[in-house]
Amino acid sequence: MALKKFSFNVIKKNDHARLGLIKTHRGNIKTPTFMPVGTQATVKATFIDDIIKTGSEIILSNTYHLMLRPGVARVKHAGGLHSFMNCPLPILTDSGGFQVMSLSKLNKVDREKGAIFNSHIDGKRIILSPEESIKIQKGLNSDILMVMDECPKKTKDYNLIKKSMELSIYWAQRSKKEFGKIPHKALFGIVQGGLFEDLRIKSLNELINIGFDGYAIGGLAVGETQNEMFKVLDDLKDFMPIIKPRYLMGVGTPSDILGAVKRGIDMFDCVLPTRSGRTGLAFTWNGRINIKNSKYKKDNSPLDSKCKNFNLNKYSKNYLNHLFNTNEILASMLLTLHNINFYQELMESIRYHIKNSTFNEFHDKYIDKL
Repeated sequence: MALKKFSFNVIKKNDHARLGLIKTHRGNIKTPTFMPVGTQATVKATFIDDIIKTGSEIILSNTYHLMLRPGVARVKHAGGLHSFMNCPLPILTDSGGFQVMSLSKLNKVDREKGAIFNSHIDGKRIILSPEESIKIQKGLNSDILMVMDECPKKTKDYNLIKKSMELSIYWAQRSKKEFGKIPHKALFGIVQGGLFEDLRIKSLNELINIGFDGYAIGGLAVGETQNEMFKVLDDLKDFMPIIKPRYLMGVGTPSDILGAVKRGIDMFDCVLPTRSGRTGLAFTWNGRINIKNSKYKKDNSPLDSKCKNFNLNKYSKNYLNHLFNTNEILASMLLTLHNINFYQELMESIRYHIKNSTFNEFHDKYIDKL
């Protein structure tokens, strides 16, 4: 029996904010959606079953890290990434381009060969081409694959960003050719161009001409301000294809998400809720809480009384403060789960308000609070 074809529909718009539904053969994804990051085939400090209970409908895993450890052959031998990590949810894999830039001792970028770099683990020399990136993602058996791109660091050098954007377009063409036609999977293009409006629009138009199942906006988690990021989204929002999902890569804070949804974005991922959870920072409807602060030593109230999807309110701030200040593993587990749950409650509220045409009021209430 043929697997269900990947598809996306916009159900309702509230100005530029969009309520939608992605359909995959592993399940449906209500948008706007947030993807918890399972970098190395695990969302750190949590069980997949608990991730599902938070309302998460898709997760992200990382091509760069998985190709280094444990290696794609080992994942394929286990039956693919879903079987390997016991995850029934759809999985999106990134291409590895961002990690090459941010983690590796990069020797050079070669137009034809790809990224030539040394592993941050053992120094081994690796060549990652657009074709190899897609082959690895196919081997991982992810449901949404990303094209190989170059993700430059923030710079005001127009010519450098232009050259990088043109290289990413060339690599996108090669990625599309290697991907071929797999109806039950999706391949997303990645819009580059830094903070330059003309380069962003040119990148988007070139990707549209190639043709992808969705369009991501990359290069916006590299040190720009929130206002700079919002300007890029404003520049693109009227040019993005209406019938394809829009994914803002590596973003971000709750206020980043609110502002990006207002500008038409459908999909998000970020390590912030999990990384923050492991270091004692909690996201709540009343703002951020550093639970390690001594003022919580005698506070027996719950972390967030508005929390409803996942019953974490039985743990007091007093208790969580104790766990963190004694380096107990449970501290990271509870706060990571809380943060992911908060993000999913935020997305649920965003969808509710778009559906009821009240998103702008919701946005204005929380944009400076969260």
